[in-house]
Amino acid sequence: MLSGFCRPLAVVGISAGIDRCFLWESAGEIMAGTEGHQDKTEVLQMEEWRCGEKLPGQAVRVSAVAEELFRSMLDGVFLFGSATLGGLRPESDLDLLILIRDRMPPELRNSLTAHLLALSGRVGERGKRPLEVTVVDRNAIQPWRFPPECEYQYGEWLRRNIEAGNVPQRCRMPDLAVLLWQARAHSVPLIPGVTAADRIPFLAFGEICKAIRHTLPGLLSWLKGDERNVILTLCRMWFTLETGTVCPKDAAADWVLPRIPAEYAFLVRMACSAYLGQCRDDWSIPEKETFSLADFLCRRIERELDRKAFS
Repeated sequence: MLSGFCRPLAVVGISAGIDRCFLWESAGEIMAGTEGHQDKTEVLQMEEWRCGEKLPGQAVRVSAVAEELFRSMLDGVFLFGSATLGGLRPESDLDLLILIRDRMPPELRNSLTAHLLALSGRVGERGKRPLEVTVVDRNAIQPWRFPPECEYQYGEWLRRNIEAGNVPQRCRMPDLAVLLWQARAHSVPLIPGVTAADRIPFLAFGEICKAIRHTLPGLLSWLKGDERNVILTLCRMWFTLETGTVCPKDAAADWVLPRIPAEYAFLVRMACSAYLGQCRDDWSIPEKETFSLADFLCRRIERELDRKAFS
């Protein structure tokens, strides 16, 4: 469900210091790019695209809502993440980035939230996938500043708080750098004549390293109870630092397997198989080994971060 490193729960009444691991779960499985401009009609009506899947109807509806609500403020809508890469997995959400040219007034924030609550599927709901929708004011990222500022973010992990009246608010979000990096390189534009490369600034890989360093502690705090996501996210962080690219989580797990002690291999295989919908994972018995694996992966990530800082 969650697709980035760690995201602050940016809602009214919740401390911005609370983190939820997220961007690396589904929002960055980069394998192939989309180049050039595409007419919106062509994009929205095409039945098959490069990964062999139909363009998700929920994504089309979110784009229509964005056009209706933001009007002249709208600067781009992009579908990215699992949907545009190796294909949607059984529990993948749909990741959309909306770029605007100003800050969101409260009434617009409330309207968008109401639409997304209706359009997004609850976790485990059949027929509707969970949505992760991120809104960024281009003025907040050009010129680039770290940590970047996120104007708004909706995700199903926030539903309970949102339904209690806590609307997502603007916040600083270190791992937004990773989201933008991924979307700039590989995304499908949903409005005419606009590409992510036209709208998102180029980010040096050092900014991605900053994001990993800032979000690693928050990710680890969610290990118990979210073992599969955290372990696979750590695999992908390590892969990204070593290769400078992002891949699907199952590919990251395959890459990690020959690089870890043999006694941890069954945990990575279990996490990967569950991610692909091939089994149900049970983390109640190997708890000690799971924490040891996470510690091993973290040390490798930190070593690579230190190496890059001095290279």
